[in-house]
Amino acid sequence: MFRKSIFVLILLVWLPSMITTVNSQRPSLRPGRPGYRSPRVIPENTVPNGEFTFARLKYDSYGWGGWTTDYPKADEQFIFGLRGWVRSIMRISDNPAAVAPTDKELFRYPFVYIVEPGQMELSKEDADGLREYLLRGGFMMLDDFWGEYEWQHVREQLYKIFPERPIQEIPLNHSIFHCYFDIDEVLQVPNFHNYVNRGRTHEKGGIVPQYLGIMDETDRIMVFIARNADNGDAWEWIDDPEYPLKYGLGAYRLGMNLIFYSMTH
Repeated sequence: MFRKSIFVLILLVWLPSMITTVNSQRPSLRPGRPGYRSPRVIPENTVPNGEFTFARLKYDSYGWGGWTTDYPKADEQFIFGLRGWVRSIMRISDNPAAVAPTDKELFRYPFVYIVEPGQMELSKEDADGLREYLLRGGFMMLDDFWGEYEWQHVREQLYKIFPERPIQEIPLNHSIFHCYFDIDEVLQVPNFHNYVNRGRTHEKGGIVPQYLGIMDETDRIMVFIARNADNGDAWEWIDDPEYPLKYGLGAYRLGMNLIFYSMTH
């Protein structure tokens, strides 16, 4: 109850100021709008300058999209929001990082975000690198893939990493959903354009959202899978009045819980 009260207070005080600050102080990040600027390039050798650095995985892929989807704005927006909630208890690095599966720098980051894994192609070296990272305490979040075809592809890639470990549904009473905020529903977070232009929360036949994972021998979640959802888009577009706030807040709450879990397990 105390945690929920704090959450309501934070929403009333911090979120309006965040959105006002984003809209009034930053140039527009939307193509075609006044003040638009091209996304800046984050240096690949970003050095962590805080307790936590948001990192996303660079991977080989086929087709359109891939690891650069929503990059770097989604990452920067999420860092901005994360600071608003946890500035008193955790130092957050200024810049997000992008790291490859075979990069030794991977082990500097307790949490790694993977966007559009339905396009991801892992080599044996990639899979071996990720396996070592995860078994040594790392954590991966998979996000923004839809439908049965992409789900099958994601399972094939995860099988390369852990052929011996099953993918399991994570119940809502698991500690990962209650380690910071209480998350009591599996929220389907839609792509911004799909929702605004079509009024849909789903795409490619991916109607039912799921939270799934791969655990180690101690039942620690190593891989968290947000199936049929696009949390990264919600991080990116939370400041846009056309995008319902419930999706942005839901995505932020989930991301924060995953980060806290990754740093405490």
